[in-house]
Amino acid sequence: MVKKLKPDAELAPTYGSRAMSRPVPKYALPQSEMPPRTAYQLIHDELMLDGNARLNLASFVTTWMEPEAERLMAETFDKNMIDRDEYPQTAEIETRCVNMIARLFNAPEDADPVGVSAIGSSEAVMLAGMALKWRWRARREAAGRPADRPNLILGSNVQVVWEKFCRYWEVEPRYIPMREGRYVITPEEVTSRVDENTIGVVAILGTTFTGEFDPIQAIHDTVLAYNAAHGLAVPLHIDAASGGFVAPFIHPELRWDFRLPNVVSINASGHKYGLVYPGVGWVLWRDREHLPDDLVFHVNYLGGDMPTFTLNFSRPGNQVIGQYYNFLRLGHAGYTRIMHTLQETATGLAERIEKLGHFELLSRGDTIPVFAFRLKDTSRYSVYDVSERLRVRGWQVPAYTMPPEAESVAVLRIVVREGFSRDMADLLLDDLRKAVHELETSPPESPRRSGGQFHHG
Repeated sequence: MVKKLKPDAELAPTYGSRAMSRPVPKYALPQSEMPPRTAYQLIHDELMLDGNARLNLASFVTTWMEPEAERLMAETFDKNMIDRDEYPQTAEIETRCVNMIARLFNAPEDADPVGVSAIGSSEAVMLAGMALKWRWRARREAAGRPADRPNLILGSNVQVVWEKFCRYWEVEPRYIPMREGRYVITPEEVTSRVDENTIGVVAILGTTFTGEFDPIQAIHDTVLAYNAAHGLAVPLHIDAASGGFVAPFIHPELRWDFRLPNVVSINASGHKYGLVYPGVGWVLWRDREHLPDDLVFHVNYLGGDMPTFTLNFSRPGNQVIGQYYNFLRLGHAGYTRIMHTLQETATGLAERIEKLGHFELLSRGDTIPVFAFRLKDTSRYSVYDVSERLRVRGWQVPAYTMPPEAESVAVLRIVVREGFSRDMADLLLDDLRKAVHELETSPPESPRRSGGQFHHG
């Protein structure tokens, strides 16, 4: 019996198919179909031009998770997080995560904390900022005062999302400038900018520039005293995008969270040191009263009454599932062990880089596992030249200038994440040593002074 032959597209080797012999349409839909294997291989090959995520020491976001977590997340790609009626268990898991985080951040036992998952801290920040503005406006209107000139106190070391919030929601940003040698805000700088139109103060637990903590308790106490003296109610929001899942485990005595009574909201990034692939963030309020009711919407067209207070609507539930997996899998002890390991890797690497003799540390990785350093002598080559030499070996170590009024300081920064082992730290140090040796013996004609625009995060 003669068997019927399969179509050529099924028989042809992947690289021998006609689709592989023609340029692939890049900006318009192709006219015809192609085999799935061919489409996969074309895209797979093109993505090889990207950098290696594991060697990307610029990014705070997680680049490694356990296979079991990846499997769970793959199984839940198709679940719409917003559809709580259809996916009630996914919604229940989100609620569990919010409760776990509220307790991790020491929400008061007599309070009714509330929170929600978001698409990273960018969305979380928008939600927290909106709540600050709405509550300030309500206070002003209740007192019969104008509510058309809100302002927000923040350092110039904030992530760009805060600039976006102020621009999008018409809030005046009152920036506290950085100074060479000081890359965090201070209580005195904060209260010198506060007035009756201030909707809140933003303090950072782990800046993207150096990894340092703003002196949150000191800022809190100073603002609280200022409020009492001037009849104000200016609250604090803590941007814990980077440090929210670090400080509770390796700095448990540090008071930065809801133990401070004037801290009304906190955001944290699950996809940073929460150890989940991007993108998931969390925003929590110390009590339900701090989330205005008119920011919560109710919809019923997915099958039941669903309160929602996120900017995004449809989004996959798999990041929340990944977060819950980590919470169950690791627990307090597991997170503590991992964060201590990352901290030891960061501080050890920072110390060895300092001992090379060419660099000065701006931070040491002892707050979050992040540190920044600069060249002592920039007359012959720059941090941008060092960064470029490291990229030849595959390492992505960003070079950038510090915020306005400290922009004369150009630095390199290393983010130590899970998956960056002690062995990898040794390899990086060897390559950094070689890069410096090459630049010392054969410096460029002139040092590079700009690495282009760099976005922190």
